[in-house]
Amino acid sequence: MAAAVSAIAAGLTAEPVHHSEAIFPLSAKHNHASTIVELPNGDLLVCWYRGSGERTADDVQILGARKKKGAAKWSDPFVLADTPGFPDTNPTMFVDSKQRLWLLWQIIVANEWHTALTMIRTTTQWKGDGAPKWETGDPLMLVPRNFAAKFHSTLDPLVNAEGRTGEWAKRLIQRGDDKYFSRMGWMTRVHPIELATGRIIVPLYSDGYSISLMGITDDGGKTWTTSEPLIGAGNIQPTLARRKDGTIVAYMRDNGPPPKRLHVSESKDDGITWSTVKDSEIPNPGTGSEVMVLKDGNWLLINNDIERGRYSLALWMSDDEGRTWKWKKSLERDNRGEGAGSFHYPSIIQTRDGMIHSSYSYFLNHLPKGSESRRIQHTWFNEEWIKQP
Repeated sequence: MAAAVSAIAAGLTAEPVHHSEAIFPLSAKHNHASTIVELPNGDLLVCWYRGSGERTADDVQILGARKKKGAAKWSDPFVLADTPGFPDTNPTMFVDSKQRLWLLWQIIVANEWHTALTMIRTTTQWKGDGAPKWETGDPLMLVPRNFAAKFHSTLDPLVNAEGRTGEWAKRLIQRGDDKYFSRMGWMTRVHPIELATGRIIVPLYSDGYSISLMGITDDGGKTWTTSEPLIGAGNIQPTLARRKDGTIVAYMRDNGPPPKRLHVSESKDDGITWSTVKDSEIPNPGTGSEVMVLKDGNWLLINNDIERGRYSLALWMSDDEGRTWKWKKSLERDNRGEGAGSFHYPSIIQTRDGMIHSSYSYFLNHLPKGSESRRIQHTWFNEEWIKQP
């Protein structure tokens, strides 16, 4: 009996497994944009930002919580990063092949997203209670590759278009020629990925441009370069998956006009250049998503599977590397209409035991403004639960 229970807990059985819990009780503060990682010793670590608002609230901090391997509950939240007098937002974490924990987040210098400065901390001292002891801490300084040239080649043909398209192209080209603007405002959202070569790719985006970019390091973060910009009709917050043939696929939040779909682009050269950004068939209401490659080769995507609102959060699983999505499973849904909850900005990982873990923002919008209505939720499940009708 004990062996059977252990197998189910490890996700090594055909039995469907699904659990859900709050990482901390509902809070009146704005708790948002979480990310989850498994540490090398099996502990889970989640971080998010909390404050009285977002970019305009100077009390916003990066908080974390730890669930030790085998523990029944999460620790109390603790501070991971706090720049006094400035909002700290949009964190992501990553454990590289050298067992270093990375924390990336943004200091919002002048209370506007386009003034974001990305910071990176790393450490191998991630054991214990509370916040890790950080060993390095530096800003991520980037000079985008072929930036202005890519803007012109992509957008010059659209300048003389009628109406909104032409005006949008002119405005974006002007910003693309601005050296200062092009080097500021790049933000993180989801986990970086590490290739077999050791190359680490950090997916980035800019609300100032409403486009995406990849931060790239081949020496563990000592020096950085970038991809060429991924320019489309409002494609931000990229998330990456790599096919067996080496192609990297980027899915991006739709920050543009209808129809609302995840944008998609592909790279054949390990993230340097990207194909034309196009709409996929996957609905997206203008919210964050994340994709990952599971241990058995299946792809898993988590997103708000609707074109308007954030009341439905779903899992999509593919057995052909994202060409089609064979299975779909609802993770959260609130059909009450007005006042429906928001379940959004998800993060996903697969732990060494085969289980899939997700953290996401959980807002009870029917409660009065200023009440304790927001938290970060943690769910864990296996592939069999996703496949279950």
